[in-house]
Amino acid sequence: MSAEYTSFGLAPATRAGDVLAGGGYQVHREFLDFIVGGRPLLFQLSDLDAVSPLAADVPPAIFIDHVRRLLLETEAPLAGGRYVIYGCPECEALACGAVTAVIERADDGSDAYVWRDFAWQTDEHADLERNGYHGIGPFRFRADEYLGALRRLVRAEDTGAKLDDDPVSEPARAVRRRVLVVGARAAVLGKLAAALRIIGIGAETLPADALREDLGIPPEELRTYGAVAFGRAVTDAQRAVVRGEFERAGVDVAYVDGLAPIVPLLVAQVEQALGERQSDRRRLTGLTVVDGEADVQVTSTCRVRLTAYRLDRLHRTHTHEVYEGVLEPGSHRIALDPRTVRGRAFLVARAPGAVAVTPVPRSSGPR
Repeated sequence: MSAEYTSFGLAPATRAGDVLAGGGYQVHREFLDFIVGGRPLLFQLSDLDAVSPLAADVPPAIFIDHVRRLLLETEAPLAGGRYVIYGCPECEALACGAVTAVIERADDGSDAYVWRDFAWQTDEHADLERNGYHGIGPFRFRADEYLGALRRLVRAEDTGAKLDDDPVSEPARAVRRRVLVVGARAAVLGKLAAALRIIGIGAETLPADALREDLGIPPEELRTYGAVAFGRAVTDAQRAVVRGEFERAGVDVAYVDGLAPIVPLLVAQVEQALGERQSDRRRLTGLTVVDGEADVQVTSTCRVRLTAYRLDRLHRTHTHEVYEGVLEPGSHRIALDPRTVRGRAFLVARAPGAVAVTPVPRSSGPR
């Protein structure tokens, strides 16, 4: 085994939720990703929808149990000294599949921690020959760096550290993102808030006609919001009232201007806004539509799905899955069927942990 060391760290990451055609959904998850050699380890797994065990929405005791496992303070949960590195974002069942690895102390007299023999595992025993990730690892981490990053999470939970002082500890404190939905149409407000809650994002509604000089929301509650979503009918004056309240409370939130009363589209816009704070660690970095083609930009190999939404002359919503495939790093042009984007249309791109939304220029479809 090479004696070379690899840097180790942790950083907040998101698995974006989604409202699927046919009534299904994918859960929004916030977790800490492993930053190995300066890059998220998950980026080396090109076609994987997964989260680390260090997730924000697991109870604190279970979260800390996972940390102690990585510290080798408890027994390995799987045969052969194997630990779960990434698992199913919808549940914790091993049957859904997980990325596992052996975690151990180096046997050469150093104090290093070693992650080796990565594999895809669906039962108690890993088949390295058939399901091993032969191009990943082994990784050798300096003990002070490795222990420092993980023990910081335990200290934050034990001492009740403030999140503002220690942003990396936020998932350990299990703080849920919340969104304030402001609009004029009660039906759309209710449907959007319900969809956000279903995928795991807290949401509250505020009718635009209830806005006067202030929101009537205490500053401490305003600080629990990560984003504000405005409907198209909300006036500039009403938006100014909302922005002013958050500014006076010293809260930095993302603002979303709803493109159309299409709930999955609005959910995607909210997810994009919530993920923008991790722009340096996103795989999907650009989406535009030019001359009937989608221009998609990704920073690492990953699976990308493109969905088109359009409103017809009767304001009915039409949904079309226009592309799904694995893209290499760089910019990619994907032709769009003019029939799927005619009239008033919008395109949503999704990659692991990232969402991008853009309106489709009218010239992209037939007149």
